[in-house]
Amino acid sequence: MKEIKLKNGETVILRTPTKEDAKAMIEYLNIIGGESDFITFGANEFTLSIEAEQQYIEKTNSMENCKNVLTIINDEIVGIASISSMQKERMKHNGTLGISFRKKYWGIGLGNEVMSCLIEWAKSNGITKKISLLVREDNERGIKLYEKFGFEREGLLKKDICVHGVYHNTITMGLYID
Repeated sequence: MKEIKLKNGETVILRTPTKEDAKAMIEYLNIIGGESDFITFGANEFTLSIEAEQQYIEKTNSMENCKNVLTIINDEIVGIASISSMQKERMKHNGTLGISFRKKYWGIGLGNEVMSCLIEWAKSNGITKKISLLVREDNERGIKLYEKFGFEREGLLKKDICVHGVYHNTITMGLYID
């Protein structure tokens, strides 16, 4: 667990989820699906059961090359981020990053804090050598954040995501860990 004081005076807690967080995590994901067109699902499209989410949390927490981080302000989940990795020997050094925050908390430095936390963890786990991510081509704020942390553009997936009948390109980005 890490406690951070933001510039606006709010206290933020970054911590690993427990199975008791499953219901609140599902509720959070269903809310953010309606707050941003930059994620891969819409409002109320996250349909995992509480039991399945609990199993996911426990399984992820038991893996040395996977990490979930909750961002909590005033006992409310305002962000979820993760690095997910395969367990196959040939691929376990690759992690895939996902990160999201409630819209009312955009622009106050949470992305910087969570990215620092996850990259520090990846560098220290002894397994992860590369972190990859996908970002919509028009998500300028996200791209700027990722580039700030050393992510490089690796490719373009044309018409990769469709939101409200409009197709958008997705950029693949990667960070190599020494």
